[in-house]
Amino acid sequence: MTKNANYNDLQSIRDRKEFLEHYRVELTEWAPPVCVGFLVIMIFLSAMINYRVGYMGNRYKATRENLTQALQSVSPVVENTIEGTIVGDDFDDSATIYMDQAPKSQKMEEVYAMNEDTIGWLKIDGMVIDYPVMQTPFDEQYYLNRDFDGNYSAYGCILADTDSCVGSGTYANDYNDGTRPSTNIILHGHNMKNGTMFGDLDKFRDKNFTEEHPVIKFSSLYEDREYEIMSVFLSQVYLKSQTDVFKYYQFFEAENEEAFDDFYTNVKSLQLYDTGVTAEYGDEFLTLSVCAYHVDNGRLVVVGKRIK
Repeated sequence: MTKNANYNDLQSIRDRKEFLEHYRVELTEWAPPVCVGFLVIMIFLSAMINYRVGYMGNRYKATRENLTQALQSVSPVVENTIEGTIVGDDFDDSATIYMDQAPKSQKMEEVYAMNEDTIGWLKIDGMVIDYPVMQTPFDEQYYLNRDFDGNYSAYGCILADTDSCVGSGTYANDYNDGTRPSTNIILHGHNMKNGTMFGDLDKFRDKNFTEEHPVIKFSSLYEDREYEIMSVFLSQVYLKSQTDVFKYYQFFEAENEEAFDDFYTNVKSLQLYDTGVTAEYGDEFLTLSVCAYHVDNGRLVVVGKRIK
């Protein structure tokens, strides 16, 4: 009995040893394909997550890329700010200028207190456009995909071009209580399918709609302004190498009457219909720019002349 028991125990050990060796061989053979399969599954899940989180739709992607290109087509240099002077990429803090400024209006003071990147408010009757306007001189595209609170948003915000100076004074005081705005303030926004942001600007292609809603209301931090629609036209963002075309998005300041006339003549000659609104040297403009799809990098542009 003892001999048989010992034999049986020995056989059992041999059987377990053979099983473990066989198991190790199978595990070694199956390990690579299992790891590869696991890796493929993880890549697939990661791609799906990124797709769900980051997907903005083909049209929105085109809008984002086009708007990005427009923002990059102009210089992000801001000159002669109240808090200092920016020359090229260098900021001279020693050039700080102190002056008495007009007080912020009560309604804009409240908005500014929530986000100091706010430089104004835009509203157009007959549209859903009723938004704060943001400007970040050192990162022009910051609000391209962020909401007012700085959180990710496919809608983004309405952006003031960094070369646009909204001004810190009031027209009533001939801007002696602050700084004068640039001749032309350019605002950018996404063309959203649901009409939000600048999606509703397409309505201005209709002359009858424009005649019924001829005024753009834009408030700076210090005063309420109104602009009468002077021209609605289609354009595009051109290559930097193209110098024989009208690049409306590069006009901010009329350094002389010739520069003013060049801008004015072009926006009037391109207009989709006659608005009956004229301008003269010294007038101020507000330009709204949104992606359009008549050509690659197309734009629908609405220019208003300040009347208040």
